[in-house]
Amino acid sequence: MSRKAWILAAGVAWAASTAGAFAAGPETVKGPSADTECFKPLTAETKFFQWKKKDGPFRIALANGFIGNTWRIQMVQTAKAYAEQPDVKAKLKEFKVVSTGDDVAAQIAAVDNFINSGYDAVIVNAQNPTAFKPVVKRANKAGVVLVAFDNTLDTDEAINVNVNQKGLGELWADWLVKKVPGNKGKLLEVRGVTGTSVDRDRHEGIEEVLKKSGGQWESVEVVGRWDDGTAQKVVADAIAVHKHFDGVSVQGGSTGTVRAMIDAGHPFVPVGGETENGFRKLCSEHSSDGLKCVSAGSGPAQVAVAMKTAIAALEGQVVPQSIALPLSVTEDPNFKDGENFYSKESDNFFVGNAFPTCGINFTAQEIMGQSKSDQ
Repeated sequence: MSRKAWILAAGVAWAASTAGAFAAGPETVKGPSADTECFKPLTAETKFFQWKKKDGPFRIALANGFIGNTWRIQMVQTAKAYAEQPDVKAKLKEFKVVSTGDDVAAQIAAVDNFINSGYDAVIVNAQNPTAFKPVVKRANKAGVVLVAFDNTLDTDEAINVNVNQKGLGELWADWLVKKVPGNKGKLLEVRGVTGTSVDRDRHEGIEEVLKKSGGQWESVEVVGRWDDGTAQKVVADAIAVHKHFDGVSVQGGSTGTVRAMIDAGHPFVPVGGETENGFRKLCSEHSSDGLKCVSAGSGPAQVAVAMKTAIAALEGQVVPQSIALPLSVTEDPNFKDGENFYSKESDNFFVGNAFPTCGINFTAQEIMGQSKSDQ
């Protein structure tokens, strides 16, 4: 090989090996965001990101993990429905969805595959909050916008979109402290998917409020995996062993939890649960029988906010590193058919699935018309 050819080959190899180093990750800039109504920073200290503007249409992927409950299925359906809205569809060259189950390594591999395949942005509902730091760095190096939502990431180098999950646990526990007489009793906590940030943060919120209350509380924990069938079984088992609980908090699978109480003949007690339509039906139906509920949570439509955020970032808009979304909250005696639950609709969907300040709202028909499968 001639010296000229060798220098040329070496230059090509160097360019290939260092191209990622010069790709535009986010620049930290001053706020506010371009859309202050939708993209609200989590705190006054939240920093703001800006990526170099790209020309669309964009290739965006959703790398989901766990898929085995109603919330996750509805979330995937909501993402597909959002991608089909005309103003969004016009900005997308491709929208890809994969669900990898509980395997953290498989989810990280899926994200890496999207980065290596040249996708412009990847949306992730993370199976583990701490395991993604290396892949976040790879995404930034490649100029790929990475947005985590719901189960977010313990990093300030990627965008997080979420409600205050710890605050949700605090809300449920505060309801129980107020409604269980005597500031004491045995409580059942139905937890979510082990190892996720949502399960961790909600549990911590519950624990802190109970401790600060100064009451005498005994807590029994079971793992319901945010799934009605699983929650119904583990709650039935817990009732069989412990006989009686004075209050219940349930991260998901709230309908199944209450049905287990009914099947076991357990007296109705205060319950803090999620926003399943079936749960709210039962809370309304049995309020006069002693079932006093607060129903609060994070609607699956937050995936649409994450997608909206990714598109804004790709278009060069300023966005907060951590975006705070409002909770959907309804408590006894304010359950109203046709307003915050729907007696004629299926139990198996989450109400409060809208973020009006972001222009995001879906009918049940729009969502249920989509499949839950990968695409």
